Amino acid sequence: MEQRNAEGERKPVITATASKGRTGVYRRLPMPARYAINAVLVLVFLVVGELMIDGGAITRYQSTVLEQVGIYIILAVSLNIATGYLGQLPLGHAGFMSVGGYGCAIFITHMMATLGVTARDFVTGSPVCGLLFVGGLLVGGLCAALCGLIIGIPALRLKGDYLAIITLAFSEIIRVVMLNIDSVLGFKLTGGAAGLTGIPGYTSFLNVFVVVAIVCFLIHTMMKSRHGRAILAIRDNEIAAEATGVNTTYYKTLAFVVSAFFAGVAGGLYAGCIGVLQPAVFGFMKSIEILVMVVLGGMGSMLGSVLSATFLTILPEALRAFSEYRMIVYAVVLILVMIFRPQGLLGSYDFSLSRVIERVMNRDFPWGRKDADEDAADAEEVSADVRR
Repeated sequence: MEQRNAEGERKPVITATASKGRTGVYRRLPMPARYAINAVLVLVFLVVGELMIDGGAITRYQSTVLEQVGIYIILAVSLNIATGYLGQLPLGHAGFMSVGGYGCAIFITHMMATLGVTARDFVTGSPVCGLLFVGGLLVGGLCAALCGLIIGIPALRLKGDYLAIITLAFSEIIRVVMLNIDSVLGFKLTGGAAGLTGIPGYTSFLNVFVVVAIVCFLIHTMMKSRHGRAILAIRDNEIAAEATGVNTTYYKTLAFVVSAFFAGVAGGLYAGCIGVLQPAVFGFMKSIEILVMVVLGGMGSMLGSVLSATFLTILPEALRAFSEYRMIVYAVVLILVMIFRPQGLLGSYDFSLSRVIERVMNRDFPWGRKDADEDAADAEEVSADVRR
């Protein structure tokens, strides 16, 4: 860029521009490369985990804990849609989880008798069992999504404490229905207070890991789409979003239904992991437990939900040897985090491996930004002097 002075002579003008890395042009990874890097990373974790389980480095008990970690990750990231991204406060996630768990378990147990499949076939991993597993998760998720739609349309007209109360009431209604529906129908369906037994162990580290990866990918993709941006706009300012043409009722219901669907999928995995479903498990405290994971990790941060779900699932098991004090330690940890990090572990930050690789490619390191800012300030001063 050039500028003429009073005598008509041309003089160069140095202007400050946006950061372009150390090479002058900020290089970015193409989208297929980003997806390929994430897919390779997921595959590496999966292979390492399977090799450690097959080699005996991870015991059966530890493998079960890892399965529960994956289940709670799905619950946390799904609740994060309604709580972190939409900005609402539902307390009925345990109800959706129970609906999905019962729906998946009942479908699989009844189809096993129809198709002549035994529990042993799930261990050997026959193709029929694989299809049955996928079908069961879809049935459980759709049952939970239907309940989410039924409760979401009237409930999402409310806000704050009122929404929390009505979703909590819905969760308690679901629990009572599971307790008493057998006596109303006249035949065994949910098992009542004794619980639903005879559920095959169709949940394993492999399929839990795959489902977690798929769920996180789908939620991330949805939030990066125009639907996700509309949901975020409602969270930031619902009145402004509606004024700009966003159908707030539709998108609030969409977020609620998607959140319920994935909670139902997690419930289906939970049924195969535990082997017994009892209505008492899906009480008020289960919803609070899932909500604590979202708040602790950071509302609006998927990575935060993943880390907090992992930490809060493993911590009680790691402290099992100190049974008298483990709940005290658990509570103290939560209190300390809320005091010193009230916005959660990560706030609204989400980690991106592709972004880290791009910064390395462009040598855009934090310690070099101070020098870049100083160079930009000097360039602005030179430009001002030249214009004068």
